[in-house]
Amino acid sequence: MKINTLVNRYLLREMLPPFVLNMVFFSLIFLMSQILEITNMIVNYHISMSTILRMVVYSLPYFMVYVLPMSVMMGILLTFLRLSNDREILALKAGGVSLAALLPAVLVFCMAGSLLTAFTTIYAMPWGQTALKRLTYEVAARHFDVGMKPGTFNNSFNGITIYVSQIDKKHRQLKDVFIEDHRTADRVQTLVAPRGRLLQDPARMAAQLRLFDGIIHQADIDSRTVNTVHFARYDINLDVQRSLAHTRSQDKDEIEMSLAELRRFLNSDAPRNTRYFLVMIEYQKKFSIPFACFALGLLAVPLGVRTRFAKRSFGLSLGLLAFLLYYLLQSAGVVFGETGKYPPVVGMWMPNVVLGGIGIFLFIRTLYERPLTFDFLQRLAICWPARLSRRSAACRRGD
Repeated sequence: MKINTLVNRYLLREMLPPFVLNMVFFSLIFLMSQILEITNMIVNYHISMSTILRMVVYSLPYFMVYVLPMSVMMGILLTFLRLSNDREILALKAGGVSLAALLPAVLVFCMAGSLLTAFTTIYAMPWGQTALKRLTYEVAARHFDVGMKPGTFNNSFNGITIYVSQIDKKHRQLKDVFIEDHRTADRVQTLVAPRGRLLQDPARMAAQLRLFDGIIHQADIDSRTVNTVHFARYDINLDVQRSLAHTRSQDKDEIEMSLAELRRFLNSDAPRNTRYFLVMIEYQKKFSIPFACFALGLLAVPLGVRTRFAKRSFGLSLGLLAFLLYYLLQSAGVVFGETGKYPPVVGMWMPNVVLGGIGIFLFIRTLYERPLTFDFLQRLAICWPARLSRRSAACRRGD
């Protein structure tokens, strides 16, 4: 088959604008989930706009891992929908250009999207997550109350668990404070106070909790005694710098690990526990998600060519539905794979096999002008209730 370079160059130019628009659109959609938290940081904690922008930039690679394959699919789908609506596909066929002759441009476009996604998964995402974690440490050192959220247990400090029912962020007032202190090896302290106040010293990277009118329950493990002390005011010193240093020294999460670190962990004598399977899942994602550009891109071609699907709004729904199916299959692979009951390799590559297989099947039928009908779904919807009501004989006759 001779490749028509003129038509394929034209097709590549047509696919690029919807790809860029979808990439920007879906990136904004993913970032919308962080708008409330970002607004809270700006208004209540007066964090600089440059710090917020850095957080957004560091977070982008994590979203782009999924945005890029979705944008590749939508770029191809919307392009072929437009060509079908404008009868350009029909004109190309009349001129002797088959659908297979348009495939090189699609494959080149998918290859570019796959390489870009691979760069994001292998290099950009670990860099972004590590940089975001480091920046979060810096922000927490200067604004300790950013990490404190009402109604949640805070374990940021080694040996101390803090729970606060309500927080007045403007005046740094705390209400219904519960603290469990394990910093002393042979003694456990539980402090309960109806109110408190957060005091900070950003220069020394230190913080202090001042509690009022509370109770201390002290349990001495060695002597097996329990004491109760009432206090009018009690101060607890929190070493932010030491806690951050302790957190930095902890092992990286699997999404923060580079490809070499993931491979080194898998080749080590690590126990086959949940941590091991999560690392294996992340390692397989580095390759399976970039390949999704081919699976989803090939599926987009027959969906866009068929005239019965040639509406942009319906085409967009089809694309989102296909990616939703991909994401659900991948999520199922992660859920079952992290326990070791389902091979992570199969779980991470199954979405590509399923969507890619459907795409090849539909492409072959479209190439040979075979109709893409869903009559079997209609028959199933009619016959299944009939079988349940013991009328299968009438259903088979087509009544």
